[in-house]
Amino acid sequence: MPSSKAKYSFSIKRGANPGGGGGGSAGGRNMTTTRDYSVNLSVQQVLSLWVQGTTLQHFTEMWYWVFLWCLFSSLFVHGAVGLLMLVMLQRHKRGRLITLVLVSVGFLASLSGGVITSAAVAGVYRVAGKDMAPLEALVFGVGQTTLSVIISFSRILATL
Repeated sequence: MPSSKAKYSFSIKRGANPGGGGGGSAGGRNMTTTRDYSVNLSVQQVLSLWVQGTTLQHFTEMWYWVFLWCLFSSLFVHGAVGLLMLVMLQRHKRGRLITLVLVSVGFLASLSGGVITSAAVAGVYRVAGKDMAPLEALVFGVGQTTLSVIISFSRILATL
């Protein structure tokens, strides 16, 4: 069975040695360095909190894991609210359209905010030189959705 893990490789090619004159066999030699930056990008691994090794070490891994938890928790919240709106607006002439528009706009707004805040969290971890445990990614992702719901229901934004 093929691996569902994406592999990224980075290749550096260097030409002639500096100051080597550019001639002869030493000047035409190419050195190739290949580094394997493999990251765990499988949705199944994220949802099961399984990762090869014990921590998330790369910015891409951290961002992706926090973002996916934010995405799925936001999908859950917006799905539940959408069903509630459909039930409450079933007798309204344009109830389905209103539900579709409001849930779509709310989800896209939380999705774009989730992309930015997940990158900020991953960036802080990366700059600090810390690794992230998969459970921390869950807490940050679901926490983003929870804070979004709390701020939406509070009157904090109306006071600004």
